[in-house]
Amino acid sequence: MTDDDVRAAVDLSWIPLGAGGHSVRVNGIVYEAISAAIQRRPRADIYHSALVITLPDAMYSVEMTPVPNRRGHERGVVAEGSVGTRLARRIRIFRYEVRCWRDGTIPDLEYARGTECVTDDATIARRVLAELPNVPTLTWGRDEMRTGEMWTCNSIISWALHRAGVDARAIALPSRGRAPGWDAGIAVASA
Repeated sequence: MTDDDVRAAVDLSWIPLGAGGHSVRVNGIVYEAISAAIQRRPRADIYHSALVITLPDAMYSVEMTPVPNRRGHERGVVAEGSVGTRLARRIRIFRYEVRCWRDGTIPDLEYARGTECVTDDATIARRVLAELPNVPTLTWGRDEMRTGEMWTCNSIISWALHRAGVDARAIALPSRGRAPGWDAGIAVASA
C-alpha cells in the first residue's frame, strides 16, 4: 500500500459518558437526571466526543482526558486546563489534558455508539491538527465565556473542528443523546 492509497479522514466518535468505568457513568447519570429535572425535559444519554485523524503519514487520536501523570509528552498532550476551579489547578486531579497523540489510542473507542467521517479533505484534517495546540483551556464544568453552557471535552472537539472549517453545527448526535459543551465550543470558535 502506498501513501496515495491511504485516505485522509477526520472521524468523530460519540462515546457514552463513563464507558469502560463505573464512577464516571454513575456521576453522569446523576448529573443528567438533575439537569433534565431542572430543564423540565426527558433524560438523555450523555456522550463524550473524540477524533481519529488519518493522514498519509500518520494517524492521530484526539480527546480530552484527566491528567494521569507528568509524562504528557508520551501521550501527545498539546494543552492542559483546570477542572472545576482554577484555584486547584496545581493538584493533578483538578486538571485535564488535550491529547493529539500520534499513533495513540482512545481507550473507550470500542464503546462508541456512532462514528462518522466529518471530512476526507487532507487540508482540513491538517488544519484540525494545527488548531489543537491553540484550543482555549477554559475551566472544565464552568461557563467562563458566558455561552450558556459549560466547557467540556465536547467543547474542545467542536471548537477545533469549527476553527478548521468543519460546520460543527451540522453534526448530528446519536439518537436520544446530548453532548454537553458542544455548542460552547462552536460559540467560542465563532467569536
